[in-house]
Amino acid sequence: MTTYTDLIAGITTTASGHAAHVTDDWKQGRTTYGGLSAALCLEAALRTLPEAPPLRSGQFAFIGPAAGELAIETTVLRQGKSTLFVGVDLVGEQGLATRAILTFGAARESLVSHSDLPCPTVPTPEDSEPFFPKGGGPGFGGQFEVRIAGGARPLSGLPPEYLLWIRHRDPAARSLAALVALADTPPPPAMTLFPKFGPISTMTWSLDVVDLPAEDDDGWRLLRSTAETIGDGYSTQGMMLWDQGGRPLIAARQNVAVFV
Repeated sequence: MTTYTDLIAGITTTASGHAAHVTDDWKQGRTTYGGLSAALCLEAALRTLPEAPPLRSGQFAFIGPAAGELAIETTVLRQGKSTLFVGVDLVGEQGLATRAILTFGAARESLVSHSDLPCPTVPTPEDSEPFFPKGGGPGFGGQFEVRIAGGARPLSGLPPEYLLWIRHRDPAARSLAALVALADTPPPPAMTLFPKFGPISTMTWSLDVVDLPAEDDDGWRLLRSTAETIGDGYSTQGMMLWDQGGRPLIAARQNVAVFV
């Protein structure tokens, strides 16, 4: 199995940007796992612009399959006094695979402060069962530990919400890009209502970076993912990620194509 750290270390610089090779154990069907595609876009942007301020948000459109050797091209769209907008294209053998817009912003002094993203009370990771059945789950699932802390499972017929503890099996995967790769781990919660297994495909993913975890914690993150609407072959879902201490890290949304 290719670890996240080894895969990222294999990114090379090219005349037009960067290149990456994704092994089969990071794929979901015929394409690279979407969370990794997003992480590769962010990693390439940070290598191109090492002095960029902190990432505040990212929007990702998963346009086509990301297969084979991947080229990553980074473009500065606009730079102001405190903000930086960056476009990133991830291109595979079949053309454009992922298009990202990343927004970076330097911290500023402010007279206002507010947070209302409470972490639910759930069992600890040690007291939670594995989410994926033994030998089951998506192709890339072996890269992560996933435990169910509440909510439902696919095909259960229960309300479409997951509460999952997730972390990289690679203990060195602690960067912001690694956190982005982790945040897309589970299948869409719409699958709890599927009468049978069927294909799904994430079309767009937007995320806001709220905070960063402590560098010395154990890597466990609590993810809540809820399908808000399902219809006409699509699902909208809200996602929230906390560290084990209950600190909010990422707030996100996805639009998913459903083929059941």
